[in-house]
Amino acid sequence: MISGVGIDIVEIERIAVSINKEKGFRELVFSAHEISYCESKAKKFEHYAARFAAKEAFFKAIGTGWAEGTSFSEIEIYNETSGKPHVRLLGETAVSLKQFNAADIHVSLSHTANIATAVVMIAIADT
Repeated sequence: MISGVGIDIVEIERIAVSINKEKGFRELVFSAHEISYCESKAKKFEHYAARFAAKEAFFKAIGTGWAEGTSFSEIEIYNETSGKPHVRLLGETAVSLKQFNAADIHVSLSHTANIATAVVMIAIADT
């Protein structure tokens, strides 16, 4: 059963400026794995922006916004070898959000040269 859906769109330039000018922004928002992945890409800011949009979409899907006990860097967006993106909850964020009983978290990412967007759908087990 679908529990929630969230969508977000972000200007890539806004994320690029934040990463380049705001000390600690990258480490506050992205996991070490995400940073490594994005830094390996030729168009790294498009990848950072898509991941940022996915995190925002995730919070919209759970319906809480950025809640206490959660951290952007503990919502990790990673890809299968096929390229399919996934959401992995880490640390205290995983503990805090266990109450939502998510059976599956689906994510779709897209970006152009200027914008990135993400959609997150959370499904819970039928009871």
